[in-house]
Amino acid sequence: MHILLTRPLEDSYGMILKFQSLGHDVSHLPLINIESKKYESIDFSDFNGIIFTSANAIKFLNLKLIDKKIICFCVGSATEKKAKNNGFQNIFCADGNVNNLKELILQNFNSSDGKLLYVSGEIISNKLDQRLISEGYNVKRIINYTASPVEKFNDEFIKKLKLKMPDIVFIYSQNSAFSFLNLIKNYQLENLWMNCNLMCIGDKTSAVLNEIKWKKIFLFNPGEEEFLLYKI
Repeated sequence: MHILLTRPLEDSYGMILKFQSLGHDVSHLPLINIESKKYESIDFSDFNGIIFTSANAIKFLNLKLIDKKIICFCVGSATEKKAKNNGFQNIFCADGNVNNLKELILQNFNSSDGKLLYVSGEIISNKLDQRLISEGYNVKRIINYTASPVEKFNDEFIKKLKLKMPDIVFIYSQNSAFSFLNLIKNYQLENLWMNCNLMCIGDKTSAVLNEIKWKKIFLFNPGEEEFLLYKI
C-alpha cells in the first residue's frame, strides 16, 4: 500500500522505517511546523504531578529542574515513551484520548494530593485543565510550544502524489487537518481521494475533512497505526 504520513519528520521517522520494512510505499508530507515557545519561570517543586498531552510538551520543557519521580500523566504511548526516555519513573498512561486521561487522573490523583502542572501546546482541542479545575483540582497550565501550518509545499512532490495517490493518509490534529484541507483546495485535489482511507485522531479532526469524499474514515489513537493497516 501507499501510505502518506503527515507529522513532522522527527515524529514520523520510526513509523516510516516500520512501514517500509513491511513492504509499503511511504510518502512524507509534514503539515505543521512545531516551534518552542518561551514560558514563565516555574518552581517545579510546587507541584505533585505533571500532565503531558503530547511528546512535544516534553521536548520543549526544561527537564533539568524536575524531580523525575514526580507522578506523570501521559495521554498516550508516544508521549509515555518520550517521558520514559527523559527519565520519568512514575508514569500513568492513557490510550491516546484526553477524556480517558482525565479519568486516569481522577482515579490516581486526588484533588487533595497537591497541585498539578499541565504542559501543552498553544492550541488544544480539549480544555483538560479547566475540566479538572471544575472537579476541584488545583491545575496550572503552561504553554511551551506552538504549531503553525506549513504554507509552502514542494510542487514536484504534489505532481508525484497526483500520479500515485495514497491508499491511506494519517492526520494527527485539527491543525494538521486544516492545513491538509487548504493544500487539497489550493492544488485542486478535491476529487482524487475516493479510493483513499483517511485515518484521523478524534471526531473533531475528521470533521474538518468531511467535505472531501474518502473511501472510508477511521478514528484511531497514536500507537494503533500498524493495526489499522489490517482493517482495510
